Amino acid sequence: MSHDIWVWVAALLTLCILSFLYKDNPFYKFAEYLLIGVALGFGIAIVWYNIIIPKIWIPLRYQHQYHLFIPACLGSLYICRLFPKYAWLSRWPIAFSLGASIGMSLPLTLQAGIFKQVQSTMLSGFSISAIIAFIGVVATLIYFYFSAEHKGFVGGVAKTGIWYVMISFGAIFGYTVMARMSLIIGRFEFLLHNWLGVIK
Repeated sequence: MSHDIWVWVAALLTLCILSFLYKDNPFYKFAEYLLIGVALGFGIAIVWYNIIIPKIWIPLRYQHQYHLFIPACLGSLYICRLFPKYAWLSRWPIAFSLGASIGMSLPLTLQAGIFKQVQSTMLSGFSISAIIAFIGVVATLIYFYFSAEHKGFVGGVAKTGIWYVMISFGAIFGYTVMARMSLIIGRFEFLLHNWLGVIK
């Protein structure tokens, strides 16, 4: 067995998390709250040392970039969430952050998610996979086209679109399950190799 105290801590916390498979219990709650607390503390430290000090305090104090005072004040309104009487002030930085994030991500999303999809569908040649992809795109779009009743030819194409959607969801779900399985295998390998030394 391992003689490293931190390996023991990690192993016991892993077992606390896995105990949820039996039922909700105090060990799981302890590990859950500890994870949230450590993550929050780590996040605060990262924000303090990587954002507030180098990007706000140093430019304001030593480089005299006083225009940064405005976003600093706007960001500090997030703290108003802690005071119910002034909690409404926190809506301003939230609205600004959401608007800026949407404004910056929308062109990238259109480029990567729509324009590239259309380009790949139209310019992929005449291979079997390209024809299957083209039929899938058209059938799926017709399935989500609700201005025409899904009967006759349109209904048949819409049913084909349903199959494509279900196959896509199945592939996504399978990928998610495999990712989770890889995580649990890693945890069991840690327990059996690093902690107990049962496997080499």
